[in-house]
Amino acid sequence: MFIGRKRELGALQGLLDKVGTGPDSKPGRALLIRGRRRVGKSRLVEEFVQAAGVPYLFYAATGRPIADELALFAEEVARSNLPGRGAFQGLVLSTWDAALRQLAAALPQDGPSVIVIDALPYLVHSDDRFEATLQTAFDRELSRRRVLLIGIGSDLAMMEMLNEYGRPFHQRATEMIVPALSPRETGTMLGLSAADAFDAYLVTGGLPLILDEWPSGATLWEYLEHALSTPTSALLVSAERALSAEFPSDIPARGVLSTIGGTGARTFTTIAKKAGVNQAVLNRALDVLAAKRLVVRGTPLSTAASNNPRYRIADPYLRFWLEFVESGMPRVERGAGREVLARIKTSWDSWRGLAIEPVVHEGLDRLALPLGPAGRAGAVGGYWTRINDPEIAIVVADKAPVADEIYAVGSIKWKEGAPFDGRDHAALIVHRSQLPGATDTTPLLAVSRTGADRGLATTIRIIEPGELLTAWP
Repeated sequence: MFIGRKRELGALQGLLDKVGTGPDSKPGRALLIRGRRRVGKSRLVEEFVQAAGVPYLFYAATGRPIADELALFAEEVARSNLPGRGAFQGLVLSTWDAALRQLAAALPQDGPSVIVIDALPYLVHSDDRFEATLQTAFDRELSRRRVLLIGIGSDLAMMEMLNEYGRPFHQRATEMIVPALSPRETGTMLGLSAADAFDAYLVTGGLPLILDEWPSGATLWEYLEHALSTPTSALLVSAERALSAEFPSDIPARGVLSTIGGTGARTFTTIAKKAGVNQAVLNRALDVLAAKRLVVRGTPLSTAASNNPRYRIADPYLRFWLEFVESGMPRVERGAGREVLARIKTSWDSWRGLAIEPVVHEGLDRLALPLGPAGRAGAVGGYWTRINDPEIAIVVADKAPVADEIYAVGSIKWKEGAPFDGRDHAALIVHRSQLPGATDTTPLLAVSRTGADRGLATTIRIIEPGELLTAWP
């Protein structure tokens, strides 16, 4: 079942419509699609081209030597439904320039078509002339045809660079980012309640490949028991395969990633100590991880500047995998997945309490609550000190990271059967008094998995899972 992606499918169809109705001189268009591995970029485009009903080519690069890549390309064109595909039967190509010129001749002359090049960064890495070749082919041939050229890639940094100033393909392509499925889409796909949808999202990260193996209506623990008893489960193998592709030789960066995700280390000093690396190595590793969008650097949000950053894993699924699965794989492989499951159950409440924070922040940002003057929404973050006293889960302000005005201060309570109560309210009031820029009249809010005690709704804004889930369309 193909869930969600209405916005992306609509954007793709809109571009194809423009190809079909654009000026005769240069109706062709290009699109670069990026997103982390296994979020369903290829599946999205496959759904689009099959529904579009126009001739198309879907070619996935493999990272092989250029001669092998060209041979595979010719085979794919010959198997496609392009009107001129017959010219590629048994064709031996020597260069990408020749391949793309021949491809242009195979396109329909009287209607729109689509060309898809998946894993585009493989071609860029293996041939330093490919970018210029693609630009030339697009300018001279493809842009003059009624064709939508789509390039897909998981190397986020590379895909961003392809369209940057100074690169051959600059300003020739529209860009699209394909995220994982949202918490709301996750819940819809699995038939779960709002609260359980967030739990499923924290474990799967909204990755379609993992969600596909989660039986509809199954509880978190039912799914985990099954997945941890199956060594080939997507939950177990997806992260390792993705990381092997991201870090074929960068051992320090890979080690730092495991340290942040698997040990709970969040500060620079603690990460360096637990990873066993010096400052220079750690700085380079963090730069690599940030460029790959795997690690996020956060700073406290208040009216006072702070030099106390924290680091966290950006992807919920990868964070879960690094914490529980990576070290548990030997047990799973010897048939002792129940031991891993037992550890997850023991640590679940405390781990989930931290893991849900960035998801709540994103949800509140999307909800754009009118907490500021004249009903303005604000930037959402958290606040902490070097000794974590206080540590405030939610801060809403006019801007980040250094604010001029604090709009609201909040708490997150994400426990089973434990509503936000009077003690939580009292603690939040104390924390508000310790936040630079907050006053006794700064509004309070709480995001709670199980609501709040009676009487608190008149003094504090309570947000429950159902409302938070509506933040995602």
